[in-house]
Amino acid sequence: MTLDKFRPYISRFLDPFVKGFDRIGMTPDGVSIVAFGMAILAAAAFFLGGRAAPVWYAVAAALVFLNGWLDIVDGALAREQEVASAGGDLLDHVLDRYADIVIIAGLAAGIGDYLLGFLAVTGVVMTSYLGTQAQAVGLDRVYGGLVGRADRLAIIGAVGFLAYPIPGEVAGLTLIGWLLVFLAVVGHLTALQRFFYSWSALE
Repeated sequence: MTLDKFRPYISRFLDPFVKGFDRIGMTPDGVSIVAFGMAILAAAAFFLGGRAAPVWYAVAAALVFLNGWLDIVDGALAREQEVASAGGDLLDHVLDRYADIVIIAGLAAGIGDYLLGFLAVTGVVMTSYLGTQAQAVGLDRVYGGLVGRADRLAIIGAVGFLAYPIPGEVAGLTLIGWLLVFLAVVGHLTALQRFFYSWSALE
């Protein structure tokens, strides 16, 4: 289960955004930075959703979806402008990892459950690490497994929208708490999947 494999099929939907950014002189690196800004705002909104008013969860969900969309657009813009580079790829991946971290930090801080936040963020970071570490040892970059980044953002966004009308607890945890449990468990399982896939491919 990973939405990343569908990226080639959505290119026609990206064209208006790519051409729009190109027209105003935006660079792919600039789009990556804007996407990271959306992640920071999403983290703040998740925090407010847990500490102030649940309506902020819906705002956070919209920002998460915007972060994911811009994360696709930056690569398409680099290809359109013919400026794709290793440096741009590095910046994109570094900002993606920081985006993952701040979003989960916002989720955890909002409900005050830092242990679940720690378990979730380590699962997410290890998933991404194993994907790129495979490339570092001579294999192709690994995007597969139970949940990739695109899946993760879609799930976080969907739960964010649901957490607005359903702010109460389910079996002792809020929906945000269960989201962190999901990210922790599935993140580490996906990381292990990628590890064993890479290990087998090296033999």
